[in-house]
Amino acid sequence: MSIPLERVKFLPFNQREKQYAELKRRQRKLLKNRLMIWLIIAGLVIWSWIGTSFSMVALFSGATNITAFIFQDLLPPDFSTIGSFVSPALETLYMSYIGLIFSLVFSIFFGFMAAKNTTIHPIAAVISRSFIALLRSIPAIVWGILLVAAIGLGPLAGTLALGLAGIGILGKAFSDLLEEIDHHQVDAVRATGASWLQIMGQGVWPQFKPGFVSWSLYKMDLNIREAAVLGVVGAGGIGYTLESSINLFQYRQTTVGILFIFVLILIVEFTTAKIRERIL
Repeated sequence: MSIPLERVKFLPFNQREKQYAELKRRQRKLLKNRLMIWLIIAGLVIWSWIGTSFSMVALFSGATNITAFIFQDLLPPDFSTIGSFVSPALETLYMSYIGLIFSLVFSIFFGFMAAKNTTIHPIAAVISRSFIALLRSIPAIVWGILLVAAIGLGPLAGTLALGLAGIGILGKAFSDLLEEIDHHQVDAVRATGASWLQIMGQGVWPQFKPGFVSWSLYKMDLNIREAAVLGVVGAGGIGYTLESSINLFQYRQTTVGILFIFVLILIVEFTTAKIRERIL
């Protein structure tokens, strides 16, 4: 155990030498660890750079074509087609909201079962964590492709895809939040002879609530973005209309769809911020 610096001057000379030698050893070890971390990061960057064939020359040489595409093909937006995006934009909003509710219902259950301090049994925790990890390993767009093949085109497939992908994300977040709560407060409620439900309601939920609200509202933001992508595979929403305009090379119509997504995200961001202020 190290001795505070203000007491070092009162130590015998040989002990001061030992303390100084220990300090230098720790500094060298810290320097080696930092150097190792930076070398690993640099190695990964170089490896990824080579693996992706990334080229700064190609990036700068293609800047002219990118600029021409933006200002000649994408801009200005064709606002005469704005009416064709209203219904798909609302459909995207509906999919995002219902998908969130679907994922919340199951994420709360699996989150409580996966957390070591709230589960009913250790085996239930292992099973729940494994199931959450399985759902989290499959992206929403893959769920969309599978569900479109299973139940057909339309927003139902997209809604279920958002819900299943959301269980993987929220279930992991909720279980981690539950394991980080103050156990002393829970033990105090348990000491009163409270039942499991009373312990959850009085000892766990007040601490879990802020994280639950924040993650739920954040997932709503993510759902808007994911719902737009799911439309590309035929799972409904504004993405389906965007895909049609891109296939027809109507890029100025595509710009209108992108602006719709931007406006939707702004509205959801503003709404969720107000909800967070009222609830928390």
